[in-house]
Amino acid sequence: MAFAGPAPALADTMEAALVRAYRNNPQLNAQRALVRSTDENVAQALSGYRPKAAVTASSGYQYTDFNNTSGGTPTSILRREYNGTDGPRSAGITVTQTLYNGNQTANKTRVAESQVSGAREALRVLEQSVLLSAATIYMDYLRDAAIVEVQKSNTRVLETTLKYTRDRFTVGIVTPTDVAQAEAQLAAGKTQELAAEANLVTTRSNFRRIIGNEPEALAPGSPVDRLLPPTLPGAVDLSQIQNPNVTAAMFGIDVNFLQVKVNEGALLPTVTMVAAAQQAYEQTLTTFRTFGASAIAQVAVPVFQGGAEYSLIRQSKETLAQQRLVLQQTRDQSRADTVTAWGQLVAGRAQVASAQSQVTASEIALTGVRQEASVGQRTTLDVLNAQQALVNARIALVTAEHDRVVASYAVLSAVGRLSPQVLHLPTTTYDPGVHYQQVRDKWVGVRTPDGR
Repeated sequence: MAFAGPAPALADTMEAALVRAYRNNPQLNAQRALVRSTDENVAQALSGYRPKAAVTASSGYQYTDFNNTSGGTPTSILRREYNGTDGPRSAGITVTQTLYNGNQTANKTRVAESQVSGAREALRVLEQSVLLSAATIYMDYLRDAAIVEVQKSNTRVLETTLKYTRDRFTVGIVTPTDVAQAEAQLAAGKTQELAAEANLVTTRSNFRRIIGNEPEALAPGSPVDRLLPPTLPGAVDLSQIQNPNVTAAMFGIDVNFLQVKVNEGALLPTVTMVAAAQQAYEQTLTTFRTFGASAIAQVAVPVFQGGAEYSLIRQSKETLAQQRLVLQQTRDQSRADTVTAWGQLVAGRAQVASAQSQVTASEIALTGVRQEASVGQRTTLDVLNAQQALVNARIALVTAEHDRVVASYAVLSAVGRLSPQVLHLPTTTYDPGVHYQQVRDKWVGVRTPDGR
């Protein structure tokens, strides 16, 4: 883009823009919070292995008035009257431990762990999307800013051409038609300049939305071919195992397969152990203190519960079959995206070389047409057409360079390798495993690891 004029001092680079998008994009941070929320599913599933304890206590006031009779014959009946007040109170504890529930707890834990893995892959999907959007908008701004400079340069040239044409008309070398043609071309050039500036304003707004700051003197972007597989078949094979959409679908199969096992566990017996102890005082007027303790094993065998459990098993099996088809669909889509991005990359390389040749040829042609016009061998319209051809060639080169860089990032995303680690971005990467380990085996506490 050297034709755009002298470059100002560089204030931003592609790598710095990607780092800001990776750190500060609100959509990406929201997805990270969702992954942290999903981590808690494992802690909730593991709670099925742990005992449950409940403490009860009571206290109050009661008044009692009753007659107690004893004796075997009407003449020997003894009557005793009791009345008075007391304050019954008690305290107890009950501990329940599940010993067996059809492996439902184990399978629910595996389901939760697979959900965590799937959420992490969904986070990778969004990370790639944000980084690709950031790279694209970065190149969009470079392209649109360069086009604005091309159009401004074109307007200045057309103004000079119009002045030169009017001077020649004054001395009778050209006709009013030549002047009108120059004026029309200048008006069209100004229209194109205004349209280019409007596009640049829109791109600037999107740049701030995605990356988080106003663009300032951006450095040229470069393709990431060095990070790509050397061949298309290699890229396709890589996309089938590393693309996060594919791996997320694979974890989705694990979740649904284990959900079938969880639902089947509802048909198996449940064994629990219940231990309880209670201390009570003044429950009656004649009893001051009582204490009781028990330990009871309970077995519950489901016989028939209306058929809902069987329906859940059938439903989860159908969901599993659907998820397997989703995986195949995702793989096909990943393959198609990789082939499409690779084709755009190959075409972009050729287009850049072709556009560079077009610019060179158009510059030579414009110089020749101007020289021929100065000696009367070319008309003003020929000069204007040559100038427009050069403008079109420069815009084509800007667009080709933009497409070339964006296509390389698109291929890297399609194969599942568009990440800060692969790009060697100078930033600390977000590790979802840290929060997972902090909450996985946490028994009590309402505060999150960051103190909220």
